[in-house]
Amino acid sequence: MAWTALAMTVALFSGCGGGSNAPKTAEGDASAKSAAGPVDIEAAEISWGTSLPADDFIKKALDEQVGVNLKLTLVGDQNDYENQMNVRAASGNLPDLLMATSKAHLQKLAQSGSLLDLTPYLDKLPEYTKFVGDEVLKKGILDSKQYALPKTGQSVSYTYWIRKDWLDNLQLQPPATVDELLEVAKAFTTNDPDKNGKNDTFGLTGTNFQTFDPIFGAYGLTNIFDTSQLFVRDGKVVSTFYQPEMKDALTTIKGFLDAGVVDPEIVSNKGTMAIDKAFQGKVGIINTEWAQIMKDDKVAVWKGANPKAEWIQLAPPKGPTGIANANSLNIGASSGLWVIPKKLESEPEKLNKVLELLNYVSTKEGNRLVQYGVENTHYTLEGDTVKITDKGRSDASFTWLYQFTGRPETDYLKSKFSNLAAYIDFEAKLPRIQTLDGFVTSPPGYNPADANRFIEEEMIKFVYGKAQIDSYSKFLETLENTFSYKNYLDTAISQLNELGYGK
Repeated sequence: MAWTALAMTVALFSGCGGGSNAPKTAEGDASAKSAAGPVDIEAAEISWGTSLPADDFIKKALDEQVGVNLKLTLVGDQNDYENQMNVRAASGNLPDLLMATSKAHLQKLAQSGSLLDLTPYLDKLPEYTKFVGDEVLKKGILDSKQYALPKTGQSVSYTYWIRKDWLDNLQLQPPATVDELLEVAKAFTTNDPDKNGKNDTFGLTGTNFQTFDPIFGAYGLTNIFDTSQLFVRDGKVVSTFYQPEMKDALTTIKGFLDAGVVDPEIVSNKGTMAIDKAFQGKVGIINTEWAQIMKDDKVAVWKGANPKAEWIQLAPPKGPTGIANANSLNIGASSGLWVIPKKLESEPEKLNKVLELLNYVSTKEGNRLVQYGVENTHYTLEGDTVKITDKGRSDASFTWLYQFTGRPETDYLKSKFSNLAAYIDFEAKLPRIQTLDGFVTSPPGYNPADANRFIEEEMIKFVYGKAQIDSYSKFLETLENTFSYKNYLDTAISQLNELGYGK
């Protein structure tokens, strides 16, 4: 049983007893736990507005299984959370388990001396390490030390979606190449695809350069943003900016803009502006994810605007050499970086329980609990297939707060949205370039905000004809000399080589 394995884990961490340096037995620990009662554990994270119910059935189950009194400290937004944790770190009063919001936040906490180096404790986390795997563990490494325990699971989504009813109206087939995509976008702009007798549509919309992700991908490149610049090509870590295809990709994107088939407000689109235009029937192609199109509440909006509308997924278009890629996937990013304060080094009983908790929610039984709720109440099993009950759908919306080690994302989504499984699978299986930016810690003297602002501004100039693409080398020269990008890239390559990428 999972509980037996967890009890053995606790035994490995037990302190001295009876004048001996030998560790206590599992039975001895169980007796001590029974006599002392549950151990108080505080975990802190961002709630994003989610609150715990009065009947917190996840807490009850975890308390019983692990022998703790678990308290979640929830803060509504990231700024408030980071401020609170920084104040608590300064006073030596961090929670027993807390979320670092980013690699930069992790670095700040680690450099302050507040965090426990978890490298020596990884062999005490067998269920966790098996659940997340070696690649996920690398996300928590800083200065060659395992300062964080990352969550597993990444949403793999996004592709072009296209109005099939517009294709049918114009007797067109779904485009399979970048050239065909341009021709369809032209037809959607000029040939009255909605048959309303007005010149009021565009081919393509999106938010800034995300609009063109699959076009970059068709040239074997990633987008320009700071989460998607670094990847392995021909066995070496490279930056997308230095690849010979970049000028061709920018020229192609400029061709779409010059043809007048792109929503003229893509640079200023924020939030839901692009998807709103798609739903209102103003554009016929958008780079987005299944959840933004096919969830029931979304369908109600676009069907309400036009009952004849029909959106379908489009595979990423092939480029001139036959390459095709949807949005890149930053495998160095994590949905959460859990850390443990250094003070728990002197509180072994509490440390044992934190590790035991992380192990338990990584087991099949524990992970199902924190994903779906209580078996036969909130979900049932048909073999290994999870079927969520009506009570699970109504009562378990908060359970993600307890998913300390993550979840198998695609399987979870397909269970939760079983009627949309085909759309989820379609996007999850598309080819994507894996980027590594999330693993990298910026060196002193490199300001990523300034560098990325400059990159975006210059790229906008290139594709809108405000700067000649032939002058691209001058852009690289300024990026290197004024913004220290070469230093950043050299540091990044060294860090990534140390983690085993491009070496």
